[in-house]
Amino acid sequence: MHVLVTGAAGFIGFHLARRLLADGHRVVGLDNCNDYYDVQLKRDRLAQLDGLPGFRFVRLDLADAAGLERLFAGEGFSHVVNLAAQAGVRYSLQNPASYVSANLVGFGNLLEGCRHHKVEHLVFASSSSVYGLNTHQPYSEHDAVNHPVSLYAATKKSNELMAHAYAHLYGLPCTGLRFFTVYGPWGRPDMALQLFAHAIMRGETIKVFNEGRMRRDFTYIDDIVEGMVRLLTQPARPNPHWQADAPDPASSSAPWRIYNIGNNQTVELNDFIAALEEALGRTARRELLPMQPGDVRATWADIDDLSAVTGFAPLTPLKEGLARFVTWFKDYYNYA
Repeated sequence: MHVLVTGAAGFIGFHLARRLLADGHRVVGLDNCNDYYDVQLKRDRLAQLDGLPGFRFVRLDLADAAGLERLFAGEGFSHVVNLAAQAGVRYSLQNPASYVSANLVGFGNLLEGCRHHKVEHLVFASSSSVYGLNTHQPYSEHDAVNHPVSLYAATKKSNELMAHAYAHLYGLPCTGLRFFTVYGPWGRPDMALQLFAHAIMRGETIKVFNEGRMRRDFTYIDDIVEGMVRLLTQPARPNPHWQADAPDPASSSAPWRIYNIGNNQTVELNDFIAALEEALGRTARRELLPMQPGDVRATWADIDDLSAVTGFAPLTPLKEGLARFVTWFKDYYNYA
């Protein structure tokens, strides 16, 4: 395959690109390397990819329609994985314009590139945050998701709808993956795991929202990548049993599918912190706080559909995943 991986300097994009290269595929990694979080971490991820056979990096913003068109015209991609986005639920409350530009305008440009250059399969990142006010658990792709509680979630739901329109109008096979709390080495420093780990190592207080009673479906990065690699070679197809008078939200008469990709287990935040304390060999000082706007109380992925199609089964227990993270974390940040 000749794969475009957008967001290649990001957490998931970096790991996916490295896996695809190890499997012998050609990869063009695209990223605008913005400063939403530490740019040096992004550079260091790219340094791990630089020089690997089959890899080329392009610094480009998806909102640059002309630049993206030139890239598609010159490369002839067989597959595209879109992991570029303005991330973060809480940041969307302060800076909504960046989400419109990256997650809506940029994704529209990417769809146009895939459409005009006959890409075999577009796999794109959605998010568990699209479930919003829905409290039916485990979260199922077959439930409606019409009540997001953050602009970030709304843009991810919009991506699913935009991809469906292109699948319906132009026959472009599109698959959306709703990621559930991905963690592991090289992870984002703005996420709770790194924020907690730094604070614990420094003896600082960690902010624990909803008094630690929130629950999350923590999913180790290698499991996420394995599921993505398996799915990439299986383009979405129309569901022959789809009914217009009783529409299934996860499939369509068009070549379009939505899947959850998670660990299929839900862990209370207090238990997650305890496991991190054990891995770090330190005790956390906790400040218990109420829920934050835009947060949901629990996430839990039903992954039966993805497992049925790909054989996907997460293999990494939380304690093992956290141990691997801590090994990388202490080395990268020079903690004794």
